[in-house]
Amino acid sequence: MDWRDHIETMPDRMMGKPVLKGTRLTVEIILDWLAAGWSEADLFENYPSLTPDGLRAIYAFASEAVHDRAMAA
Repeated sequence: MDWRDHIETMPDRMMGKPVLKGTRLTVEIILDWLAAGWSEADLFENYPSLTPDGLRAIYAFASEAVHDRAMAA
């Protein structure tokens, strides 16, 4: 999956943080909720605009960010 199909960064939306296209859902908030113990079902229930593909894109984005950071170290 190419996360770029689902995630965008725009300076005038959510302070330039990466968001799911067509929403105000930031990658950061979804990852924060997962880290706090929310399940995927909790996310889908509380954020109806979040789709399974959107969530997979967030995972792919996070994975790439971790790989990029590890390579830079």
